[in-house]
Amino acid sequence: MHDITDLEGRGIPGGFIASTEFIDAAATQQKALGFDTACVFVPHPIQDRTSEEIEALAEGAFDDIVAMVQAS
Repeated sequence: MHDITDLEGRGIPGGFIASTEFIDAAATQQKALGFDTACVFVPHPIQDRTSEEIEALAEGAFDDIVAMVQAS
């Protein structure tokens, strides 16, 4: 979050992708930094998934990620 805040402050658009486990943490960080950044959340957990499951997660989030980047 600090990196994205720094980049945005220099005029470089940013955003992040994280699993749903980090929704509350992201909101807390954004509030603490006084910064609302673009984000896309994917289902948690990530580490125990097969390659096929990871690909399905990526495909499922792809349109949201493209929209996030285009909105920046």
